[in-house]
Amino acid sequence: MVSDLKNEIIDIKKIRKDFPILKSTVHGKPLCYLDNAATTQKPMSVIDSISDYYKQKNSNIHRGVHFLSEAATKDYEGARTTIKNFINAASEKEIIFTRGTTESINLVANTFGRKFLGEGDEVIISEMEHHSNIVPWQILAEEKKFKLKVIPINDDGELLMEEFDRLLSPAVKLVSLIYVSNSIGTVNPVREVITKAHQKNIPVLIDAAQAVNHFPVDVKELDCDFLAFSGHKIYGPTGIGVLYGKENWLKQMPPYMGGGDMIASVSFEKTTFNELPYKFEAGTPDIAGAIGLGKAIEYITNIGLDKIAAYEAGLIEYTVGKLKEIEGVKILGNPAHRAGVVSFVVENIHPHDIGTFLDFEGVAVRTGHHCTQPVMDRYKIPATSRASFAFYNLKEEADILVNAVRKVIEVFK
Repeated sequence: MVSDLKNEIIDIKKIRKDFPILKSTVHGKPLCYLDNAATTQKPMSVIDSISDYYKQKNSNIHRGVHFLSEAATKDYEGARTTIKNFINAASEKEIIFTRGTTESINLVANTFGRKFLGEGDEVIISEMEHHSNIVPWQILAEEKKFKLKVIPINDDGELLMEEFDRLLSPAVKLVSLIYVSNSIGTVNPVREVITKAHQKNIPVLIDAAQAVNHFPVDVKELDCDFLAFSGHKIYGPTGIGVLYGKENWLKQMPPYMGGGDMIASVSFEKTTFNELPYKFEAGTPDIAGAIGLGKAIEYITNIGLDKIAAYEAGLIEYTVGKLKEIEGVKILGNPAHRAGVVSFVVENIHPHDIGTFLDFEGVAVRTGHHCTQPVMDRYKIPATSRASFAFYNLKEEADILVNAVRKVIEVFK
């Protein structure tokens, strides 16, 4: 894989020209942006699509019969079709626009959860979940009196699948699992998890926030029941995201919020609800955000997710190898399959000090617990420094990171 970096699987230098922020300087140094797991940068096609909507088509959707409303509706629903094709959903009815992965998971918790979960039931998550796939279930469990069970991980940061098998009791009503860990980078065996759960008629929700931007995700091939991701982590705008759900589940689930556009009719005696997916899209949505997300997906689709996956895998492998050469650096986890993320600690230096020092070298990394405090507790550390990569990152930027880490160690010695 490392040798592939020299062959330029994709034309990185040409691609970087599409991202204006990558031309920036920080503290007099060229920006080396390695915080992509927190949010990715945006290509001009996305930026232009948002600007064009507000300049030329600004109008509310679905309700208007005038030109602007029809034009905005066409672009908004066109983005839904783009997303449907991107993840290979069966129908646009299965694509619900949300504010992001967090809202998508909360939507499932507050609709599927309130209808199908009760006292004595169980929901399975894992030890490496983002807080957004822990807290909603804890809140609901306290109300509905069901139990939250946790798949533990080993020192390499991989699921203990034998423990998952043991947890799959008749009481389990849902498995909710992260596809790619945002703090370790582990790519979980979600196909195996889904197959085992379905053998016991248990539906599965996949948090794909850190997956859909790194490699192809096909919901039919996975056979997941729900899948969530965020626009801003896949080169789209903030404040927009997607919940995919199998139509048979979505039809059974009650609405998440009440308001305009999610209704068929309203009287003081009774309200009937709109058809899918609008039943779950109350009020005026983030129209520009949805359009921008559609453009972001078109952009990476044109490059090719297979090419992106191959290039990023080589970049991750190269970075891990170089960091391991530095005395005192320990990388969090050692999964067989890693995507996007390299988290590390440096002996006797706090991650926040590392992040601050690296910033003055022009390197943007994330420091902290990354909204995965149970992972930090598992490894008995308070925080890590996390470098996270995108297809526009260069091998030279990995070298800049490594050299900056060497500098910070010298300074703190």
